[in-house]
Amino acid sequence: MNILILGGTIFLGRALVEAALQNDHQITLFNRGRTNPDLFPEVEKIIGDRGGDLSTLQDHRWDSVIDTCGYIPRLVRRSAEALADRAGHYTFISSLSVYADPSQVGIDESAPVGTLDDPTVEEVTGDTYGPLKALCEQAAESAMPGRVLVSRPGLIVGPYDPTDRFTYWPHRVAQGGEVLAPGRPGRAVQFIDVRDLAEWTVRMLEAGKTGVYNADGPAAPLTMSDLLASCKAESGSDAAFTWVSEAFLLEQQVGMWMEMPLWVPETQPEHAGFFAFDCRKAIAEGLAFRPFAETVRATLDWDASQPPDRVLRAGITREREETLLQEWKNRQIK
Repeated sequence: MNILILGGTIFLGRALVEAALQNDHQITLFNRGRTNPDLFPEVEKIIGDRGGDLSTLQDHRWDSVIDTCGYIPRLVRRSAEALADRAGHYTFISSLSVYADPSQVGIDESAPVGTLDDPTVEEVTGDTYGPLKALCEQAAESAMPGRVLVSRPGLIVGPYDPTDRFTYWPHRVAQGGEVLAPGRPGRAVQFIDVRDLAEWTVRMLEAGKTGVYNADGPAAPLTMSDLLASCKAESGSDAAFTWVSEAFLLEQQVGMWMEMPLWVPETQPEHAGFFAFDCRKAIAEGLAFRPFAETVRATLDWDASQPPDRVLRAGITREREETLLQEWKNRQIK
């Protein structure tokens, strides 16, 4: 197949290129050429900005397009409309954040998506991100009706993750010592290895599949305790976990998700479904997951290749962690 990837040099984009090349597809990248421009010298590259002139796409034709970087509905619509007569299939990478009510457990693809009072808003914030992604899905489908595959992943993890929202845990546990662990050890977590998502996406477009799919893992229930134990085993560290209650973390104003990755308070009903999405539809279509220990190992290997003074973009600082642990211990003594 001849595949156009919008983006293709960051995290999921590069994993998609690798998966497509492994399956002997012809790849063209369309991006601004600013990030990792030397990646994939063997593929065709078209320099451009989806928000600007798309005329550089006019003389080409592709079997399929993968849109990895659509956040603004107006721009997704422009891209899809420009490619409607030049490609047979369009894959849009969306997000599980589209759903309007994450308090529900077991949300499947039929659940309502979020909306905006003003659908012309283009500022991406924590409140607008999900509804904007939902509008992007609709824009793509409107431009190419019946030819769009929508993938809604949750937290994408693994090598080259620019957010560090998962990397924090293998990185921190590998450092050893006393590690603050958030909430209940048996609390469920969900995420998907970027390579699993990429390989499944390529298989889906090869088959010409369309429609909407929740795409998250793992295959079997995974707890925070399982994840931390795997981080310890794969890193070989002497880490010891001190489990700190959600009430304490909330009282100390510890930020969920970014400051304390993979932690969303169970005690707040509005988050009840956050790590409990229903992905059976995608699994029935071949979405498969490598053992999460492999994800931890690959993340550790990539993290070890980074500059030693790199500051992670997510995760609690060691100083704050130590302060919180000391305060937690003081309270247990009283």
